[in-house]
Amino acid sequence: MARGEYAQAGVDYTKIEPFKQAMMEVGRKTLAFPNKRDVFVETHAHGAVHEYRGSKPHGWANTQEGLGNKNWIAEWMYQNDGTGNTYYEGIGIDAALMAVNDVIAQGAMPVVYTDEVAAGDSEWFEDAKRAEDLARGYYRVCKMVAMALPAGESSSLRYLVNAEPPVKSAPVLSGCVTGIIVPRSRLITGENLRAGDCILGAPSSGLHANGISLVIKRALPLPDQFLTKLPNGKTLGEEALIPTRSYVALVEALLNEEIEIHALLPGTGDGVGKVAFDKRPFTYRIYDWVRVPPLFQFMRELGVTLKDCLKTFNWGVGYYIFVPPCEVTRAIDIGDKAGYEVVEVGRVEEGKRQTIFEPENIILPPPGQ
Repeated sequence: MARGEYAQAGVDYTKIEPFKQAMMEVGRKTLAFPNKRDVFVETHAHGAVHEYRGSKPHGWANTQEGLGNKNWIAEWMYQNDGTGNTYYEGIGIDAALMAVNDVIAQGAMPVVYTDEVAAGDSEWFEDAKRAEDLARGYYRVCKMVAMALPAGESSSLRYLVNAEPPVKSAPVLSGCVTGIIVPRSRLITGENLRAGDCILGAPSSGLHANGISLVIKRALPLPDQFLTKLPNGKTLGEEALIPTRSYVALVEALLNEEIEIHALLPGTGDGVGKVAFDKRPFTYRIYDWVRVPPLFQFMRELGVTLKDCLKTFNWGVGYYIFVPPCEVTRAIDIGDKAGYEVVEVGRVEEGKRQTIFEPENIILPPPGQ
């Protein structure tokens, strides 16, 4: 069949449509997941409608987040490691959790996710295995956190999206999560943060999806690049592609047990330095830490300074909970029952806005500095 001029210009719907249908099929299977939170979702030709049918005062929160460069590594591995693994099931988990882990920082539970997959060519959408793996990753997250995937966007942006060689094509992945705050009194803004608060940390599963550009920069000059073996037996690519951890069950358990939470913070951009997220003059003294994941230790072996590591990577903590001292023991216990090792890592003090990482005697400036 002759291709129309629009297809020749880079947008071939015959190649994109099967991907859309696969995503819609998976999305339909998720629609009832938010019912456990009394949220009901209906779809129609142009999107979706959702409503809360419970009886408590409630509010809504939205977070839009992109995955960043992590799926570039997945594409590199798919092209080069010879296993046939697309790694896109984990990428689907990563893409959704970037927004999910942010929305829960407001005391909201995720109920609806809408995604966007923007590739530089229509051909990217033709790979059925990769599409199925991505859809499976989205499905796993939705089931895990009781969230629906009722709508999304798949677009070919030939003039905008171009992958850096040697990767042939890699889409930009992003999405928006809608969360519900029930009751509305559970809203967390961070305004209650104060000197004397304790800082609790929940370990990460690894890199998550921040600092990827630095990992790529350091990996490409290596003889085996992402196939470089780490001491734990995994390749650098495998270690980098460990899916992000969800903290929904942890935050939900703390809220259900009415822990007095003064602030919640995902360990993302700016690494450990992000602890100083509040713009007030507080010093964040970190006096204990968790096990540092192998990938970060390898970055040090490659010559990345410790300060750069601490300002780039989560360094092993994926989520921070700020509570008054009287709540520390109970919060740790609740976290343990929910399946999370929660560790008291520091304290908030009056003083200059900065993070003092005592285990390595390093002072980190606040985010953006």
